Amino acid sequence: MTHQPAADSTAFAASAAGPARQSPWQRWSGSVEAWLLLLPSVVLLATFTHIPIVATLIDSFYSTPRPNRPSRFVGLRNYEDMVADPLFWKVMWNNAVYAVGTIPLSIALALAMALFVNDRIPGRGFLRMAYFTPTVLPMIAVANIWLFFYTPDYGLLDQVLRLFGVGATNWLGMQETALGAIITVAVWKEAGFFMIFYLAALQQIPPDLREAAAIEGASRWTFFRRVTWPLLAPVTLFVLVNAIINAFRTVDHILVMTHGGPDNATNVLLLMIYETGFKFWDQGAATALTIVLLAVLSGLALFQFVVASRRVHYQ
Repeated sequence: MTHQPAADSTAFAASAAGPARQSPWQRWSGSVEAWLLLLPSVVLLATFTHIPIVATLIDSFYSTPRPNRPSRFVGLRNYEDMVADPLFWKVMWNNAVYAVGTIPLSIALALAMALFVNDRIPGRGFLRMAYFTPTVLPMIAVANIWLFFYTPDYGLLDQVLRLFGVGATNWLGMQETALGAIITVAVWKEAGFFMIFYLAALQQIPPDLREAAAIEGASRWTFFRRVTWPLLAPVTLFVLVNAIINAFRTVDHILVMTHGGPDNATNVLLLMIYETGFKFWDQGAATALTIVLLAVLSGLALFQFVVASRRVHYQ
């Protein structure tokens, strides 16, 4: 009868007892190593994000410096002047309408395009390329393309409508149609970008689920509502975050197409910040507007990740 060495029995007992407890020195050295690995990212994030935000918040309580008058502390006066300005509320309303118009439309169109080109249809590769092409174009180029579409009388849109007896329309020159025309350009530009994420997510859904649903007699709509849409929830949350950010930061095409007109009908918050800070050189008012923009984005982000993320389930 043979006996196992004492070392083997000791090792077995140690493994059965679980992992050895780390000493305080080991835990401290591991924490230091982790923080050292994170240090470059933390420094960059603080330098280019958090420190500028804090500096902007501090500047919003000071007046605009002039050549013969230094900046001085004015408290909440910049915010009081901002709230009392009717243009501020008009711009906030325009931005809200712009966000409500672009976010659901771009996401719905992206999902519809992804579902369409995910099926085995002729020319699927060409359709994917056609849907994605607007995304790779610079926003300035997109704005100039749509300027031709919206040009009164001889623009592409008016030429098509003339076939149905509709006269020339100044799409960008009327307050009733200018903001809608700007929203259309944004949706056309963003939908292809969001489609790529939905298409990638659709291709990760196991085909066995569709086969099982077909055996059970589930319709395409039932399969989409009960299987596909819940599985796309993480992608939808990601796309929604990007769509909201784009709704408050995209201003290039507005500068090219309308400059915020007519009569501030297409003026949005970021454009107002730009004009206040760099056209009228009112630094105090511009920083106050910037803090409002940051507060709006922070509130929306908090709502998404605290409330909306509860309905998101990751595999």
